[in-house]
Amino acid sequence: MTIFEQFEKIGIIPVVVLDDPKYAENLAKVLCENGLPCAEVTFRTAAAEESIKIMSAKFPEMLIGAGTVLTTEQVDRAINAGAKFIVSPGFNPKIVKYCIEKNIPVTPGTQTPSEMEQALELGLKVVKFFPAEPSGGLNMIKAVAAAYVNLRFMPTGGINAKNVRDYLAYSKIVACGGSWMVKKDLVNSENWSELAKLVREAADIVKEIRG
Repeated sequence: MTIFEQFEKIGIIPVVVLDDPKYAENLAKVLCENGLPCAEVTFRTAAAEESIKIMSAKFPEMLIGAGTVLTTEQVDRAINAGAKFIVSPGFNPKIVKYCIEKNIPVTPGTQTPSEMEQALELGLKVVKFFPAEPSGGLNMIKAVAAAYVNLRFMPTGGINAKNVRDYLAYSKIVACGGSWMVKKDLVNSENWSELAKLVREAADIVKEIRG
């Protein structure tokens, strides 16, 4: 399966912010054992690179990528650490072209028709829609999808257990990004049982909507 086929199968992509790589292995274990064997580890913290390294080594079957990637140098660091895909919050043509040249799956953030057209021009078929809820949510996605029939979306931002069903039910949505099942305070307090419960609930929603 391609990366995007794997995204579609998993349905919900946990967006992970780790303050310390010591949490990486246990969090990856919780995700794999409870139905969401995937993580977009954001480069917002200094722990990201080492966390990706640990997760990739301990759970090679897991789909691990890097999020909030803002420079080509971060692309290199993420891929060298074991990331299999790159996600950026906005549409940076330099990063997108760099990833395409190196055959690295990349999902740039888009919000406007102009950014979506730039993505299509570069040959992308899937884009992130960010921040999803503040930017009009599913109604906005449906409106632009009518014009860009070959484009599919991975909305992130403001998505939670209450609204994710509506997104997942729409055929143009590959997967949704969310952090509600990997809450930072639960990770930092090492409350693995509560995290496992939230991850299971999210995985069950995917099964409920997509079978």
